[in-house]
Amino acid sequence: MLDCDGNIIYIGKAVNLKNRVRQYFRSNIADDKVRAMVSHIADFRYILTNNEVDALVLEANLIKKHKPLYNILLKDDKDYPFIKINMRESFPAISIVRRLSDDGALYFGPYMRGISVNDLTDIIEAAFLLRKCKNSFKARKRACLNFHLGRCLAPCMGAVSEKEYKKEIKKVIDFLRGNEKYVADILNTKMLLAAENEDFENALYYREKLKALDKIVRNQITAIPKDLNADIFAFVSDGENACVAMLCVRGGRMCGGDNFPFEKRIANSGEGLSSFLAQYYINSAPPDEVIINVSSARNLIGEFFSSRGEKVKVLTPQKAIRNDLKREKENSAQKAVSQLAEILNIPNIRRMEAYDISNISGTDKVASMVVFVDGEANHAHYRRFKIKTVKGADDFACMAETLKRRLFEMTCAKDISFGEVPDLIVIDGGKGQLSAAYAALSEYSLNTHMIGLAKREEEVFVPNCSAPIIIPHTFPALKLLQKIRDEAHRFAVTYHRKLRADRMSRSVLLKIDGLGEKGIEKLYRSFKSLDNIKNASTDELVKSGINKTVAEKIFEFFRKGDIEIEI
Repeated sequence: MLDCDGNIIYIGKAVNLKNRVRQYFRSNIADDKVRAMVSHIADFRYILTNNEVDALVLEANLIKKHKPLYNILLKDDKDYPFIKINMRESFPAISIVRRLSDDGALYFGPYMRGISVNDLTDIIEAAFLLRKCKNSFKARKRACLNFHLGRCLAPCMGAVSEKEYKKEIKKVIDFLRGNEKYVADILNTKMLLAAENEDFENALYYREKLKALDKIVRNQITAIPKDLNADIFAFVSDGENACVAMLCVRGGRMCGGDNFPFEKRIANSGEGLSSFLAQYYINSAPPDEVIINVSSARNLIGEFFSSRGEKVKVLTPQKAIRNDLKREKENSAQKAVSQLAEILNIPNIRRMEAYDISNISGTDKVASMVVFVDGEANHAHYRRFKIKTVKGADDFACMAETLKRRLFEMTCAKDISFGEVPDLIVIDGGKGQLSAAYAALSEYSLNTHMIGLAKREEEVFVPNCSAPIIIPHTFPALKLLQKIRDEAHRFAVTYHRKLRADRMSRSVLLKIDGLGEKGIEKLYRSFKSLDNIKNASTDELVKSGINKTVAEKIFEFFRKGDIEIEI
């Protein structure tokens, strides 16, 4: 379906096209979003396929290509990390990749939110004596520093045979397949030995790796079969918005999960989930099982995998462990929220907001606001701020400005996120940051609670109380606070880096004679990034609104040599 400008605003599929299209033009349509979409339809076109599976695949490809406003859209298009071990090499190393290849190597993952692939590789490097040289492997006359630190077998010097080295690699593979106890014993032994030798720096190093390992082990659910490889999806819609929650299980171990919220989308649960899964798997390999909560999508998704020659079980279980997995993420989040409310003596916590500040020496100051509802991230309600009034690197003042602006916007209620009142505000920091934020909150008569989470000891501070609340590290409530705090930090840092990169790339462009701020704005409106500007032809630069003389100078400027921008 196209609007008056010829833009594609919706792509759908139907067994009976006439009946499906007619549904959109009834006079009694109750759904506001359907009415909004129909009001913009100026034309529509159709493509005939041999069967419904072909239609599903075509729909997924077209949606990825055109990104229509009114479709369920996998906007993030993430490539999750895997750990790769190529056993065909004489002395294999481990590496992190984001694409699977049919190269005979072993791949472990994908690792999503909840499991850090970097933590895993750090644990492996601490416990096992593998080579760390990633890009090349050549014979050396002298061993590298890792050999002298006792962290590498130095195959580059012939200090270990291929057979003995591969014994070490097989231990790594056993660990990645679920044998954590062996690794815990190795790290514990190394920690105690370092402490006995008064090598406290290394003892601390191994203790930190043990903590990271403990965090990973807690993602193991003992009731899951050790050989289970499955992706679990739950589709939920309230008629207005929809969300797909996902859990990933490999070798019986939880490898993390993610949420995919959708706004301004129209789809029933069967169509919505099948469309989402087709987009999700169109360019990636599925596991042995795909577990879903919508039975009407089961047959079509099964045929989708079969059409690609993939043997995948598509299940909609009603009992036992596979059904429990569908509820695992929801239940764990609810338990964490309930426990946190009890610890903080708050009657009910539904909406949580967390804030963080990011800057370097007072430049490109930004703040983030992330939102969790019922213990889960609601990405559609995330917001970010450029700090406007604070001079220099004053995080306290930046936090105060951010809270004042956010709370003022709530009185206007023009923004769907700002219009909601949070039950709990989490500040990234200790008593100082909390005091600055609470002063801003006190200007408004709101039934909102506020806490600060100090990073060093993970202490929780409440306003007007000097003594912190200590929540045990094993409690889900603390893990929830850490999760929302870390998400606020990630969101702030990402925005800060974007602004810094944008500022520095603009400073590069200002070196070009005849190009000013207005011209740079025209370039960014047309090309979006410095890389695109660098690669544009003179004619393309002129089309963006730049005069030909300046366009030729821009073209020549980027061909004099590599222009490096430090981000």
